[in-house]
Amino acid sequence: MLTVSNLSLQFGKRVLFDEVNITFNPGNCYGIIGANGAGKSTFLKILSGDLEPNSGSINVESGKRLSVLEQNHNIYDDHKVIDTVLIGNKELFDIKNKMEELYSKEDFSDEDGALLGKLQSKYEEIGGWNAESDAANLLSHIDIKESFHNLKMEDLEGRQKVRVLLAQSLFGNPDILIMDEPTNDLDYDTIMWLEDFLANYDNTVIIVSHDRHFLDSVCTHISDIDYGKINHFSGNYSFWHESSQLALRQKNQLNKKADEKKKELQEFISRFSANVSKSKQATSRKKMIDKLNFEEIKPSSRRYPGIIFEQEREAGNQILNVENLAYRIDNENLFQKINFSLIKSDKVVLFSKDSRAVKTFYEILDGKLVASDGMIEWGITTKKAFLPSENDSYFKGNISLIDWLRQYSNSDEEKEEVFIRSFLGKMLFSGDEALKSVNVLSGGEKVRCMLSKVMMEKANVLLINEPTNHLDLESITAFNNSLKNYKGTLMFSTSDHTFSQTLGNRIIELTPNGVIDRYSTFEDYMTDEKIKELRQELYSI
Repeated sequence: MLTVSNLSLQFGKRVLFDEVNITFNPGNCYGIIGANGAGKSTFLKILSGDLEPNSGSINVESGKRLSVLEQNHNIYDDHKVIDTVLIGNKELFDIKNKMEELYSKEDFSDEDGALLGKLQSKYEEIGGWNAESDAANLLSHIDIKESFHNLKMEDLEGRQKVRVLLAQSLFGNPDILIMDEPTNDLDYDTIMWLEDFLANYDNTVIIVSHDRHFLDSVCTHISDIDYGKINHFSGNYSFWHESSQLALRQKNQLNKKADEKKKELQEFISRFSANVSKSKQATSRKKMIDKLNFEEIKPSSRRYPGIIFEQEREAGNQILNVENLAYRIDNENLFQKINFSLIKSDKVVLFSKDSRAVKTFYEILDGKLVASDGMIEWGITTKKAFLPSENDSYFKGNISLIDWLRQYSNSDEEKEEVFIRSFLGKMLFSGDEALKSVNVLSGGEKVRCMLSKVMMEKANVLLINEPTNHLDLESITAFNNSLKNYKGTLMFSTSDHTFSQTLGNRIIELTPNGVIDRYSTFEDYMTDEKIKELRQELYSI
């Protein structure tokens, strides 16, 4: 159990938390949500002891071990991979090192022997003799091969370090597990493994994530940070979102009788409760939802941006033709033998186990890179708009949001300040916020600006790489819904499972040895046994 008592935190005049009292119980997984800037990551830093609040206390039940997913990917560069995982259980790792010191002593005394006996007994008690095999097993599940286990962390690529640190946080079955954006930089296979792992985890888990599918898969509770307070709600993210939206609609239905509203909420609870999986977390969640009092459901105070993608004109039948495309870096094939054609109705999930391949492919499509082999041909009626994963280059200079967006106007009317302010207002930049300089924007604000740019372009082909990076859940939901309604051709890459499943009608996977191209839902693609075999073959040749 972890208890937060009278927690307050203030930066200058800005109050993040005001007398927060809340308890995190064993057997539950809590998804921490809140608008951008609400203090989600800050709250996790307080829980983990990395940040002191102005007042209040964090109390961990005596004898319980707390584990935190490390955010500094280079902190263990001088350690071996296997040792980095073992460090996840500091007590075990310290005992192991102390025993090794004693083993190596040339002048081994009777006192050393007595101490060693005590250490060995404790080591056995906490599972030390199986520790390295347990750590190796964790690493194998997240695609860190045995040949890497005795390498230094500094010898690994960034995406491999992320996996090792994930294994570190999970190692040794910690009593309380704290994770900030655990799905970042993970491929789909690893995310699905982590979902299964946490969905059947018996201890306390506290997570910040912008991945809705992940929150839905693992959470028994949603912990909402709102106006300096934190409130627990039973259920996963979808239940919280849909129930709070229902409550908000009811709040605005002044003529509807109280008993009608009560019946509507009870029916919603019953429907949602019946639609759960068989994991331990889902079973626990169902019990809590069944016992939920409809009066506990509150309207959401969240604001959703107004995202609408329109086409200046409809494209012809020919969209994009890719022939024998390849790209190599230092004799390493990021991808090769890529052949496909797009048609108007396509909404393509483009992905690869190697994120470099995806980024490079988009840069070739956008004309920023030249392929090593092959060719691409765009249809003459296509008008493209690109939303890249990295956007810092778009925000150089000291100009206001209004002037920045004016650059992408297509007519004199669109250049008018009234029009641009209205446009920015829909993207939650109201009043003086529209006068902000672009060089002080947060990551989420930059993405909302880029979305404004893309909307202004009125393209009939959208190329989107990691669209959910830096966005809050409300913006992600609005973005997702707008793309459902988009009539043009869409190619997108994302680690957000819900995006892929709800939007994609075609899957194109880039591998070092060819392409896999299927008209399918994302989940069907990822669970198809024949495709699994083909993927393994193309990545291992």
